[in-house]
Amino acid sequence: MRPFRQTERPPRLTPILPGLECRPGRAANKARAILALAAVGLPALSGCQRADDAPTQGPTIALVMKTLNNPFFVEMDRGAKEAAQRLGVHLLVQAPEREVDVEKQMQIIEDLIQRQVGAICVTPSGSKEIVPALVKANRAGIPVLVVDTRVDAATLAAAGGRAVTFIGSDNAEGGRIAGRYLIQRLQAKGKVAILEGIPGHETGDARMKGFRDAVAQEAGIQIIASQTANWERDQGYNVFQNILQSHPDLQGVFACNDLMALGAVEAIAAAGRTGQIVVVGFDATADARDAIRRGTLAASVAQHPEEMGRLAVEMALAVIHDQPIPPEIPVKVELITKNNL
Repeated sequence: MRPFRQTERPPRLTPILPGLECRPGRAANKARAILALAAVGLPALSGCQRADDAPTQGPTIALVMKTLNNPFFVEMDRGAKEAAQRLGVHLLVQAPEREVDVEKQMQIIEDLIQRQVGAICVTPSGSKEIVPALVKANRAGIPVLVVDTRVDAATLAAAGGRAVTFIGSDNAEGGRIAGRYLIQRLQAKGKVAILEGIPGHETGDARMKGFRDAVAQEAGIQIIASQTANWERDQGYNVFQNILQSHPDLQGVFACNDLMALGAVEAIAAAGRTGQIVVVGFDATADARDAIRRGTLAASVAQHPEEMGRLAVEMALAVIHDQPIPPEIPVKVELITKNNL
């Protein structure tokens, strides 16, 4: 079983070389540290490969995402591949077709365990459901790094499993940012709706809670509808179309991701109400940014998935070489509007 260690105190990492150290939130330093390690003793490694390419001489890191049909995860994939190519890592990127398919994601992880990959980075499709697969990886001596969506800590601990680190944004804070913006746009008075993610899914639940916490501070804001659209654009369209029919006086909507927000934008256009309803999304994907430029989407909360992918590969490589890393590595969130595109 491969040993791997985790620091108890996240603020500072053990130097990899004298005079060279990494600090959480200082991505450039981390990258330089790992590159320095490669320069002084790692075997010669070849570049990034797809899952079906021939293996390379170097360590193999797997990135298991929720899907590759979402622009958010396309950006994460790009960041991971850039890091893998730069660091000479053999990268396997795999994902189910749909974000809700946690069983397929578990099968992928079990296959990777059989392949004896060096580390598994995963964005869980189910915060509790994914736990048995992670425990199997633990027992096989394969370090697990959780990215973007947290695993349910109590469920993981009860099963005797653990993750080396969590790399991601504060989704609750992102929801609060969206809520404060919507309050400002509506001048603290109006009726709003929420398009939720997958029920029980940590990412969507945290974003929704943060949003609700923010608008609860304003008596003039009423949440009159809150329904899931399962992260999907088509469902965002259909669900929001029904909400509009039931609540024609609606003035704003917060969608827990951009695909659902863009679906809502389309439903608003079909109802002939473009420009009358403030729509706020989450992820700031390329399509969302285009919609912000056009003025059909008011804002989106960015959380930099390419940075998550890059950090996942860098930190996985550090763990493979028994370098201590923090138990949590934050990635910033910020509001994107037409003013700061």
